[in-house]
Amino acid sequence: MIRTIARGGTRVGASRAWRTLVLVLPGLWVGTVVLWEVLHPTGAQLIQLLAAAPAIACAGTGRRSCVLLGGLCAVFALVPIGSAGRDESIGTRFGTFAAILAVVIASYLTAGRRARLQRELESARAVADAAQAVVLRPLPPRLDGLALAAGQLSASQGAAVGGDLYEVMATTHGVRVVMGDVRGHGLAAVGTVAALLGSFRDAAHDEAKFADVLRRLERALDRHLRERSRHEHPAATDKDPQSPVAEDFVTVLLLEIREDGEVHALNCGHPWPYLLTPGRAKPFAQAEPLPPLGLFPLPTELPAMDCGQLRPGEALFLYTDGAEDARDGTGRFFPLPTALTEAAKAHPVAPRDVLRDVFTALQRHTAGRPSDDIAVLVLRNDRAPSGARGCDIGGSAAGARQATTDPQPTTNL
Repeated sequence: MIRTIARGGTRVGASRAWRTLVLVLPGLWVGTVVLWEVLHPTGAQLIQLLAAAPAIACAGTGRRSCVLLGGLCAVFALVPIGSAGRDESIGTRFGTFAAILAVVIASYLTAGRRARLQRELESARAVADAAQAVVLRPLPPRLDGLALAAGQLSASQGAAVGGDLYEVMATTHGVRVVMGDVRGHGLAAVGTVAALLGSFRDAAHDEAKFADVLRRLERALDRHLRERSRHEHPAATDKDPQSPVAEDFVTVLLLEIREDGEVHALNCGHPWPYLLTPGRAKPFAQAEPLPPLGLFPLPTELPAMDCGQLRPGEALFLYTDGAEDARDGTGRFFPLPTALTEAAKAHPVAPRDVLRDVFTALQRHTAGRPSDDIAVLVLRNDRAPSGARGCDIGGSAAGARQATTDPQPTTNL
């Protein structure tokens, strides 16, 4: 499973070139200064510039190189180079030596502090990775006859957690799936993700009625936002328009895939998934979704949408809206249907390949700088065929399914 792809993956070559330059620059600096002194014995003296070499070495290679190169520069400062160097007084040469020594000591101490900060940063990243593994658990490659692949494309360099969420649970009621996107970023969004996923993992097993799973998520979100509001704004009330309770919302898509491949859905403001077959990508449903959770209470009647059957070998592509909203340098939106059609050429559709190809296309389209976090979940039905199939998406079974399978012109997003 692909976990997180941080921004800037397309800059690997430039980063390696920069590291190589930093490694060789101190030696080039010293060689240039010494060569100048030898070839221009009566010209301007640049021996004092040797003091910069240890600092450059310390920044690029570490404290050991800083000390070694600093000692070499100090020797060059004390030993006269060329006729102009022999005319210098011992006091001038000793002053240059002292300056180089001071730079070496300062650079050595700075490098030590940088090394400590680097270790602390690595430790913090390890903690963040562990927190992500708890909040957004890695999905198995196969679950109850379904092949799975999921991953994230982060808009922030080095980010490990964000406001996107997904989970797949095998229950006695079928495989239940949640895909969501929390408004905002940062620790507040991560807390909301944790609250919703914790509630879903319990409700998916406990609630026999599919609609009750969504109601549990709504109650968990309301409770979480009230608690956060009291913590962040002790003087505010839940009805205060400036309270986070009045501002935050979550788009949520719930799917229930039963043993025979029947798919039922509840959608609160989230993009509908795509149905992938070899060489084709079509919207799985096109009905109007409910408002996102947190904006308005759920209606009293909450019938799940019957989306028909997911045939063996077919796959669903679930995603957050960052995939559709990604733009290139000219402001053109990412053509997601076209990218999915190109990625779904295998027979059967390979979830991991689709995930990799779509992320690669997104990186190329945004030049490695997506403006929003993107989460993707691909699941393929690997179960044996069983019986006939039909569909009823808010009306006629055959007609609604035909609307998602007949060839239609692809719209560039």
